[in-house]
Amino acid sequence: MPEPRPEPWLDDDAGALVRPFTATGGRTRPAAELDLMTLVRATGADVRGPAVPEHDQMLALCRRPVSVAELAAHVRLPVTLTKVLLSDLLERGAVTTRAPELTPHQPTDKDLLEAVLHGLRKRL
Repeated sequence: MPEPRPEPWLDDDAGALVRPFTATGGRTRPAAELDLMTLVRATGADVRGPAVPEHDQMLALCRRPVSVAELAAHVRLPVTLTKVLLSDLLERGAVTTRAPELTPHQPTDKDLLEAVLHGLRKRL
C-alpha cells in the first residue's frame, strides 16, 4: 500500500507556509548596502536562471526604477529578505541601484506629510 503523500503546509489567507530564510539559503544579511529608499532597476543583462522564483518576480518589477520598500511590498516578503535577494541580483549584474534623487529645489510637501500622518493615525 502506497504511503500517503504529505499535504503542503497551507494557510487559507497566507498561502504556502515556508520559512522566508529558505529562499536565501539561511542568509539574513544582504551583501550590499541597501536602504528602503534605494532605487533598483533591472539591467536586462542575460543572467543564468535565478535561484528562486522571487528573483524572477523582482526582475519583472524592476523594469522601471522601484524602491526597495515598494519591491518588498509587491513580492510580499520581509524587507531584510528582499535585500538579501536583491544583493544576489546585484552581484550577478541583473540589477543596478542608486540613491533617490533629492534636490533642494524640491522641498518636501508639508501638506502631503500631514495627510500621510493623519492616515496612519487613523489606521492605528
